[in-house]
Amino acid sequence: MSTAQRIPIIKTENLTKSYGKARGIEQVSFSVEEGDVFGFIGPNGAGKSTTIRTIMGLLFPDSGQIRLFGEDALSKGAELRKRIGFVPSELNYYEKMKVRSLLNYSADLYGVSNRERIGEFSERLKLDLSRTISDLSTGNKKKVAIIQALIHRPDLLIFDEPTSGLDPLIQSRFYEILRGEQQRGCTIFLSSHTLSEVERLCNRVAIIREGKIIKISGMDELKQLYLKRFRLLFKSGSYVTAEDIEKLLPGASHITVTAGGAEGLYGGDVRALLKRLSAMPLKDAVLEDPGLEEIFMYYYSNGEEEQ
Repeated sequence: MSTAQRIPIIKTENLTKSYGKARGIEQVSFSVEEGDVFGFIGPNGAGKSTTIRTIMGLLFPDSGQIRLFGEDALSKGAELRKRIGFVPSELNYYEKMKVRSLLNYSADLYGVSNRERIGEFSERLKLDLSRTISDLSTGNKKKVAIIQALIHRPDLLIFDEPTSGLDPLIQSRFYEILRGEQQRGCTIFLSSHTLSEVERLCNRVAIIREGKIIKISGMDELKQLYLKRFRLLFKSGSYVTAEDIEKLLPGASHITVTAGGAEGLYGGDVRALLKRLSAMPLKDAVLEDPGLEEIFMYYYSNGEEEQ
């Protein structure tokens, strides 16, 4: 795809799917640009899988639009999905098939005659192709799904909790594979509740809360927002409670009082924070940028709206 023709690879507008009284997703809008590694984060039940299944055509939306590669995903879904590699959160296979037979079958469906990628990725992920599906652990079944998604050199990879069940070594190799796919021009959409994973891989992120998007940002921008972790050490003999800190530092949250000090998160103008800290009985203070997990918890627990 040339730069002149650059369009979002995924674009949803006001995507809504309900399950009666059970929560689904509501007015979900975001776009994933070509070459992005886009993180879609939220705890279990937030709406991540519903969004992904709707994008993939496994669920039909109540309202809203989905465009893939600039085309309507509802009317042209079958054609467009040939360009996508997909790993769902839950896997179901023909249990009596051998791994090699299953992957060869998948290659045939995509019209792939060269099976080198099956051998390459099975070696990197330490997957025994001679085993029967029913004999595989959850982690090994996830390896099968990952290789299935990669066989046909897709333009877009969509992963729903891809590393659940994988041991740390295989997770690291999976990350290396993703970086290689991105380098060849593949766009990646990654749903996860493992925030360290998203922080390690993604350049953009959306946070979903109770079926609604509450934040979309570049990873660098997210880390540079007006949010700081503070660590305070009080003068000897001072007694300061969490309630005192909340009053003295409007915008502070997730406060933990320690022996002789306190720590927490502060959202707001840093200059105002420094002024307020000067009025406290401090021996020392440290301000630092929070990690993604802390940023996520701040926005999630405070119910911040999209900015």
